[in-house]
This record gives sequence, C-alpha cells and structure tokens, in this order.
Amino acid sequence: MPDGMPTTTGAGSRTPRRRLHFTVNDVAYDLDLEPRRTLLDALRDDIGLTGAKPGCNMGNCGACTILLDGEPVYSCLVLAVDCEGQAITTIEGLAHGDVLDPVQQAFVEQDALQCGFCTPGQILAMKALLARNPHPNDEELERGMAGNLCRCGAYPKILAAGRALAARTS
Repeated sequence: MPDGMPTTTGAGSRTPRRRLHFTVNDVAYDLDLEPRRTLLDALRDDIGLTGAKPGCNMGNCGACTILLDGEPVYSCLVLAVDCEGQAITTIEGLAHGDVLDPVQQAFVEQDALQCGFCTPGQILAMKALLARNPHPNDEELERGMAGNLCRCGAYPKILAAGRALAARTS
C-alpha cells in the first residue's frame, strides 16, 4: 500500500489509519494512527513520552504544552496528522544527558515547582517566550505565561525563574 494511504485496523474494522512520520526530540518515528488522534495521545500512548500531561483536554490549562516548530501549542487541541513534517519538542527533549536546559535549571534554582504536574508545560512555554523575547519585563513574562495554569500557585517562583533567565542573558 502506498505511503500515507488509509489502512484499516483489523478484520471488519472500518477505522481509517494513516502512516505518519514524526520527528520528536530529534528522533524519527513512523506511526500508524487514526486521523482523529490528538498529538497528546500520540506522544503519550504511541511514543511513550508522558511529560505532556492531559489536564483539561480543552486547551484551557496548558499542562499538555509542547513546542511545534519552536512555538508552544496545546497538544490536546492538535491532531497528530497535522504535525507531520514539523519538529516536535517535549520536556523529555530539553536536557542533554544529565545537563538540564537553562530553563529547567532556572526552575530548579528558583524552586518554581510544587506538585510538578504543570511544570513541563510551564517550562516549554517559558522556553518559547524567551526564544521570542530574551529580555521580557514582568508584564511580558506574565502575559507570556498566562496560558499555563498552576493549581499549586507557584506563579511567583515561575516568574522569578523567568526573571533570572532574562537577567543572565542581559
């Protein structure tokens, strides 16, 4: 069967599937997925990367934030089929061995995590914000992080991590 053509999932099944090619954290993946499968489900269930969290599944909380071609997106709202050929970065792709990404390190140094559920999405949102604006002021930090909720209330420390990163690159 030609690449990218719909397939079926078994005897008598009518659920169409497509062969998709992904690059996640610089690793290539080939998956047979239903066109309706979200990127969040593909990352967690098909690839085994569980850093992006299923929170609200409505794009309200940001727990599932990943980077798609460097831009933060809620992976619960994106269909996996729409991500073919794009670079996907999850929290698992930031550290290099035992060396944390500077944003991860700033979160540790500023104790910008409590339960940790929202932390991967917060870190990726902060990484994208600092890539666009390496020197955000407080208002820009707050606006840039507004789409990621923390139920524990670690916002002051999350913003402190952003301030520390902005000061390092000044």
